[in-house]
Amino acid sequence: MKFVSEKVWAIAVISSVLCGTAQAQSPAQSYPNKFVKFIVTYPPGGSSDVMARIIGQKLTEYWGQSVIVDTRPGADGAIGMEYASKQPADGYTFLLGNFGPVVAKPLLSKVSYDWQKDFVPVSLITQSANILVVPVSAPLKSTRDVIAAAKSRPGVLTFATSGPGSMSHFSGEMFKRLAGVDLIAVNYKGNALAITDLMGAQISMMFSDALPAMQSMKTGKLRALAVTSEKRWRFTPELPTLAEEGIKGFAAVNWWGILFPAGVSRPIVDKVAADLARALAHPEVKTRLGELGVETLSSTPEQFGEFMAQETARWGKLIKEANLKVE
Repeated sequence: MKFVSEKVWAIAVISSVLCGTAQAQSPAQSYPNKFVKFIVTYPPGGSSDVMARIIGQKLTEYWGQSVIVDTRPGADGAIGMEYASKQPADGYTFLLGNFGPVVAKPLLSKVSYDWQKDFVPVSLITQSANILVVPVSAPLKSTRDVIAAAKSRPGVLTFATSGPGSMSHFSGEMFKRLAGVDLIAVNYKGNALAITDLMGAQISMMFSDALPAMQSMKTGKLRALAVTSEKRWRFTPELPTLAEEGIKGFAAVNWWGILFPAGVSRPIVDKVAADLARALAHPEVKTRLGELGVETLSSTPEQFGEFMAQETARWGKLIKEANLKVE
């Protein structure tokens, strides 16, 4: 799916809001007139938390009202999602949604929320490729080496994940199916412990989140082989895609977006979407988010909703075909 640029979308929505207010009083005119709560479903200090604080700081500057980051971690993001779904639909609470808790978690286990019923999409804001990494001590120099080793020893090689339903988990499962290999998933609670064991060669490989992988690449502690994105990723242009390495059709990208609890009025949704696009287009914000290994983008609420529906269908198909279950 193609998304509009931050600047074009911001101009379009601002124009729409201004035209509407010329005819009638809009709820967005005085919004916000008090602090706004920004819910994050992961622990403090992680990429999602830092991302929210960078964006929240810029929105605070625009609005003259504090944007307060409220971390609600637990249950692979489900606790924060459930909490956000029960907040008042007044526009003063919004959520940093991520692939794991928004799409994957509900597909793998029973949860009390449904993004299609309990939330209003605002905008897709960032995305990031994962990176296939192996220990530097391993004799694996390319993705083709990984495939050959896996086929010669079925069920022996392992891949670490940052948790069931994470993009690192789903990337590994997609790799297994498209490459026709038998690998064993080893689930961790987060990326840090997985990377530590990988550097110690206790695990064969990992489709790691971008930031820890890039940090380990710079220090020479891990060897990077490929990226999971459809096209070469701008932060690591030297790395081929998995499709280039012979795994046709492979594409798996982690993403983040903003959602409101269901019932928030459209003028407020449009105002926040426009201000987000403006913030994400700001050079300082783009640079700081780039340091986290993510690139910025924007979408309309409709595009974001369509995107999440496509993700739900695509990964739901993989879960069914691979018979994935959460233990």
